[in-house]
Amino acid sequence: MHVPDGFINAPVSAVTGVVAAGAVAVSLRGARRELDEKTAPLAGLVAAFIFAVQMLNFPVAAGTSGHLLGGALAAILVGPYTGVLCVSVVLLMQGILFADGGLTALGVNITDMAITTTVVAYALFRGLVKVLPRTRRSITVASFVAALLSVPAAALVFTAIYALGGTTDVPIAKVLTAMVGVHVLIGIGEAVITALTVGAVIAVRPDLVHGARGLTAPLKLRVGGELVDAPAAAPAAARTRSTKKVWGIGIVTALVLAGFVSFYASASPDGLEKVAHDKGIDAKTKSHATSDSPLADYSVKDIGDARLAGGLAGVIGVGVTVVVGSGVFWAVRRHRTEPAPERTPEAV
Repeated sequence: MHVPDGFINAPVSAVTGVVAAGAVAVSLRGARRELDEKTAPLAGLVAAFIFAVQMLNFPVAAGTSGHLLGGALAAILVGPYTGVLCVSVVLLMQGILFADGGLTALGVNITDMAITTTVVAYALFRGLVKVLPRTRRSITVASFVAALLSVPAAALVFTAIYALGGTTDVPIAKVLTAMVGVHVLIGIGEAVITALTVGAVIAVRPDLVHGARGLTAPLKLRVGGELVDAPAAAPAAARTRSTKKVWGIGIVTALVLAGFVSFYASASPDGLEKVAHDKGIDAKTKSHATSDSPLADYSVKDIGDARLAGGLAGVIGVGVTVVVGSGVFWAVRRHRTEPAPERTPEAV
């Protein structure tokens, strides 16, 4: 759903740029409360993982493919504010290095792919976990549903933006029907990837999943024929658990996906590209400002082997994204606002 330059006119692109900038500013402040010594490195990893999985287009219909948007996954793993920043970092790297998503359309893409998906998914997720049983399986189920619905929500927002500032004269009803229809199918793939990833992390380190905090029912012990709550694990012990193993497995997985598995991804146009071509939305598409980038179209120039060129570009993308993302999140972490200590009667 990366919108290129030329789909949306300059005034509306500027407005979405202001909206995106405001949302990123709010997210930078909100992320200070979400990030700690464990989740700051995990957030950089989440951004790199989203970048890698977005290279894996999967077929959804004849001649159409889809890929992960990532807002739901990021919000559930590291929090909604940090999630917006994760997807925004990915979009920035894709636009600058790989000529994927227009630079003048960056505000549109952040508004649509980062803000909309994250807000919608996390709101649905929190609503579901409140009514479902307090179990890990419920978190996975809620992740599936939230991710599924976040994708057509993004399609709706794109249609609204196009209705306000589209550069071609295409009936909005046709755009809406086509966009929502294909992105419901893409949402199924998004839901599967999100649920599998969240479930895998919960299985090994539930303490690292933002959306799982405080949701696990206390362990029960039978004492004298009655069930009582087991003593809670010491918080200090939980804080000392290293994230190095999870981080290492995650980065290796992202590198393998981007550097090897991506070669076998579907070559069909994604949902937006297909709809834009079929309906004529792309009639005034402009050439990308970084189309001459050595990594444009996810391929390293001057390397004749397509598999090697694409794989190397993917590995570079994962590396750059994890470095930039980690740098951003560590900087935010350093400015973390700690809760004020409670005042005791003696201190009053």
